[in-house]
Amino acid sequence: MSSLKALEKRKIEDLFGMQSGYVISGNVLTNRSFSEFFQDTLGIDIYSGKYSDKGTSKANHLRAFWEIEPDHVVGEALAGLLEIWVYENPRPWDGTTSALFQSCESIVARLKATPNDPAIHHIKNVAVTFDAKHLAQQIQRMEKAIESDPPLALGTAKELVETCCRTILRERGMPVTGSPDVPALTKAVLKELKLVPESVPDHAKGSDIIKRLLSNLGSVCQCMAELRNLYGTGHGKDGKADSIKPRHARLAVGTATALATFLLATHEDPKQ
Repeated sequence: MSSLKALEKRKIEDLFGMQSGYVISGNVLTNRSFSEFFQDTLGIDIYSGKYSDKGTSKANHLRAFWEIEPDHVVGEALAGLLEIWVYENPRPWDGTTSALFQSCESIVARLKATPNDPAIHHIKNVAVTFDAKHLAQQIQRMEKAIESDPPLALGTAKELVETCCRTILRERGMPVTGSPDVPALTKAVLKELKLVPESVPDHAKGSDIIKRLLSNLGSVCQCMAELRNLYGTGHGKDGKADSIKPRHARLAVGTATALATFLLATHEDPKQ
């Protein structure tokens, strides 16, 4: 399900003239060309039953599509439709049309900026469940910063793990006092969730492997904290200090996301 807001949907519908039941125009996008567009762009059969519950018109199929599909998929489709609209409506435009088009461009850019990462989407859902506004803000900041500001993404990845640990401990009646560092917080959460090596019985199948893996969870957090101190935001840096690349930020974000997802999933497990 995309995150399109009601006003954003209205703007897109106004630009594409969807009130008529068409998308852009019946002469431009016929049933066949509309189907071919989705097939060529996304490999999607837009006329499948999946997108037919709102009605049979092209506009209703598009409405069902953005209700079902995630942001990055909806963004790709709308970006392609905007290209078609521009081709069929060459400039100059009047002020109202120009403003509407620019607004729709911004909407598409926001949707496309959402990474195709199921783990991040899981944490977003958890943030809503916990009503953890700060956690949700960190996720949004981290997503946006990977390409544009890698040090910020790295710093926020560390903060994500910290917030995740604090949230879990608070939910379990163990609110954190003071300012413990991330390795200390992680250690407390691992102990509370019984994810420490000594919690694994020696007779369990693969116990040695499981114990090594659990031991490494703490090391991951320690390394992330150290990397953030060197390259991330939150500490003053030498003016000539080297920065990190988006690929490094993506690694840190992926690691933080995987760890946070695992901890939250364990916390949510009723057997815990």
